[in-house]
Amino acid sequence: MNSRLLVFTLFLALTAVSCNHGLNKVLKSTDYEYKYKKAIEYYTNKQYKQSQMIFEELFPIYKGTPQFEDLYYMYATGAYYQKMYPEAENLFKGFLDMFPNSTRAEQMEFLEAYTYYLQSPKPQLDQSNTIKAIGMMQTFISTHPGSPRNVEAENIIIKCVNKLEVKEMEAAKLYFNMGQYKAAGIAYTTLGNNYPYSEKADSYKLSVIKAYYKYAQLSIQEKREERYVKVIAEVNDFQDRFPESKLLKDAERYLTLSTNNIKQIPK
Repeated sequence: MNSRLLVFTLFLALTAVSCNHGLNKVLKSTDYEYKYKKAIEYYTNKQYKQSQMIFEELFPIYKGTPQFEDLYYMYATGAYYQKMYPEAENLFKGFLDMFPNSTRAEQMEFLEAYTYYLQSPKPQLDQSNTIKAIGMMQTFISTHPGSPRNVEAENIIIKCVNKLEVKEMEAAKLYFNMGQYKAAGIAYTTLGNNYPYSEKADSYKLSVIKAYYKYAQLSIQEKREERYVKVIAEVNDFQDRFPESKLLKDAERYLTLSTNNIKQIPK
């Protein structure tokens, strides 16, 4: 096993040396047409890093020529395929600035927006890229109403919105778990208002009721009645908005509890 591993390691090392030697030969060449062909060859073989190194040297040579668009396109997409998304998004934008009438413009617009989606982190982290992706995909759909990419753009928007919803939901849940019930009630209310068509909209409303009920329970005696009245108002709103909800009975239980607690408060 050790001898096989050694042979394999030596093979990889020799391959790397051979590849580097070939690349160095291309980089040292003063034949720009040869270098351009080799860059395309590297790109076609998905050796994007090598192709980019050559393209960088060719930028000032080919700028303003008919080949420059192809060169820039391969350089930009090479960064994208290497998952260098911040660099790729800037290159896509640069492509659109230089070649706004290109047949590749639509693809570049979509990929620029898509790079923001690919940089969207898990819900607990900052969602600036998620929000940016939503806006750019919406713009893409508006400016390209007949594009076959619009289905994918719409799906990406849905995924991004769902991620923002999860982030807000977890923040509201954290307030509740920390015993900050007034803040939880406000957060769940905002969550329900921001995502009124969510499958969890009735659950968010029930969480509002629970949070305000807890808040009323822990309030000083002079404030309890008005805060139980707030709970009752939220239950009434639940009944109006979600009359068919499976959670309706749970919500109405807080109506009974709040009404009984008000009766027990000394006048």
